[in-house]
Amino acid sequence: MPLSSATATVAVIGGGPAGLMAAETLAAAGIPVDLFDAMPSVGRKFLLAGVGGMNITHAEGQTAFRQRYRERETGVGQWLDSFDSDALRAWIHGLGIDTFVGTSGRVFPTDMKAAPLLRAWLHRLRDQGVRIHTRNRWLGWDADGSLRLVTPEGERAIQPRACVLALGGGSWPRLGSDGAWQALLAERGVELRALEPANCGFEVAGWSDFLKERHAGAPIKPASLALPGLPPRQGEFVLTETGIEGSLVYALSAEIRGAIARDGQATLTMDLAPQRDLADLGRALARPRGSQSVASHLRRHAGIEGARAALLRELAPAEAFQDMARLAQACKALPLTVVRPRPLAEAISSAGGVPLEALDEGLMLKQLPGVFCAGEMLDWEAPTGGYLLTACFASGRAAGQGVLRWLEQR
Repeated sequence: MPLSSATATVAVIGGGPAGLMAAETLAAAGIPVDLFDAMPSVGRKFLLAGVGGMNITHAEGQTAFRQRYRERETGVGQWLDSFDSDALRAWIHGLGIDTFVGTSGRVFPTDMKAAPLLRAWLHRLRDQGVRIHTRNRWLGWDADGSLRLVTPEGERAIQPRACVLALGGGSWPRLGSDGAWQALLAERGVELRALEPANCGFEVAGWSDFLKERHAGAPIKPASLALPGLPPRQGEFVLTETGIEGSLVYALSAEIRGAIARDGQATLTMDLAPQRDLADLGRALARPRGSQSVASHLRRHAGIEGARAALLRELAPAEAFQDMARLAQACKALPLTVVRPRPLAEAISSAGGVPLEALDEGLMLKQLPGVFCAGEMLDWEAPTGGYLLTACFASGRAAGQGVLRWLEQR
């Protein structure tokens, strides 16, 4: 499909949820939109995130929901004011996709798949007149302010009425969110915060060969983790060859990353028997062991075996296995020290990027009038569970509405 004429349209750069929502918001208001994406098709990260179950949002109350965005609760909350989790569910239903709430409060499409939702959405966008151009990589600006694009036919420049950048963060670069936009914005004087891994695994100083060979990939559940000064969180995580990952770790990733930046490491307190209090566990382990091994005793009276027992052996002092009271305490408060996050390319999402303070209320860059930003390239983060996607959708809508207001004022 040929590119539109120079000044007739608004350009959206990036075909993830934020970019597609910005395009829909503009097109629904009658604004011609050209959307450009460097990959062969749009929504690639969205589709991969849906493998194994498309967790689109979360059904918890709005006050608790907004608190998931930590120090960015106010900023993200402004996006959610006009497009919160309930509005997102209604929007999905409007595409003909039913949803349901899982036992954890997470919201999924009924068929658990992302592809039907994306197909229905793209059909609507094309019906609205949105022109989608794939294999079009944005290279920044010409001296006259035109947008530079490398297309299958070669490089060209366009001058849209406004531009929405929705280029993702730095996680999963093979799907297009490679963070290359940072240099382009820095050249134009936009102050950025370095991209960091969020919702990521963390490395320990080194597991034993036994733990790596026998238990890497094993889930630890039930369990709870806590950092000093924070209440414990219960759930599950996974042992890896280098450390730990999984939903329970992701929920604490911002705090763990901060502790590592401050102290060079972070020590978590792990509870391997969160369903039992210390007194109850102590009484159970104090029963006569007889000829039973400690491993059998733990399995029978504490329900700790397999990977959890191996982790206890790895981290508890050897003398604790000779004193059942100390062993009970170790089961309830086992220290686990991590020293670094896994690389950004492996993370589910990223922190850092364009500070919200660099944007006006319509998500337009104060440094670059007519250039708006949305999605994961902005400096906010949230745990998994539907919070990431909800804020991406909401920020795309907010950026689209910001463009509409800006065009009206001009």
